[in-house]
Amino acid sequence: MNYGDLTKINPQDLPDFDVMIAGFPCQTFSVIGQRKGFEDERGQIIYSLIEILSAKNVSYFILENVKGLINHDKGKTLKTILFALNDAGYKVEYKVLNSNRYGVPQMRERIYFIGIRKDKLNKKVFRWATPKNLPKIRDYLCDDNSPILNKNDKTFIKYLNNKYNQGKFNLEELLKQDYLVLDTRQSDLRIYKEMVPTLRTGRHGILYVKKGELHKLTGYESLLLQGFDRDYVNKIKDKISETHLLSQAGNAMTVSIIESLAKSLVNYIGDDNE
Repeated sequence: MNYGDLTKINPQDLPDFDVMIAGFPCQTFSVIGQRKGFEDERGQIIYSLIEILSAKNVSYFILENVKGLINHDKGKTLKTILFALNDAGYKVEYKVLNSNRYGVPQMRERIYFIGIRKDKLNKKVFRWATPKNLPKIRDYLCDDNSPILNKNDKTFIKYLNNKYNQGKFNLEELLKQDYLVLDTRQSDLRIYKEMVPTLRTGRHGILYVKKGELHKLTGYESLLLQGFDRDYVNKIKDKISETHLLSQAGNAMTVSIIESLAKSLVNYIGDDNE
């Protein structure tokens, strides 16, 4: 159920629950934004989450934000958030994890917070999820309907010949490398092997090589790269616009990481607290 604007929710209207999984807005802390922090109203949403945690007496939480939160305002922002969570009655662990170590070939560094209400603490040590081997990217870049970009496209050729890229790349050689990923979001072309760069809500300029042609990354592939179940993704394929799917994927948390953290939390809780 969609309860609407988080900041306007009356916690008492929510059903009781034991675990909160949430990502509070990252733009205000991100290194690619203006980094206004708490001066931006989006930076205040963490306090709405804390209000709900306290009102519903939630036992555990998993929160996510951008890596840039760590050094925002020389670390003061992170300390403020940790103090507020501690004051609300939680012991908090945090760590930066990269999605490409947890089940998907996407280079995506995010900070994750694990919160345990202090009266739920036990003698165990919380163990962070063990990294996994990097899966093969060909299993994710698999949309048979992915659009093909003509290698002679005038805009693309102009991009390759701008002052940042001119003379650096041999397109014909690049096209010989299946599943090579090209990131065109910046003025300078960036090349990735065996993984894609961080998916973002406004990042729709990722290409990859397949059978000698340039393919555009699709919303379907983006959701797979965020760890969504293939059967689930198949249900929505061709039913939602590409722009919306790409944006939703960029805004999402990596499912495989959240699953790994949830399992770690369950292991910590153990039989005694079930």
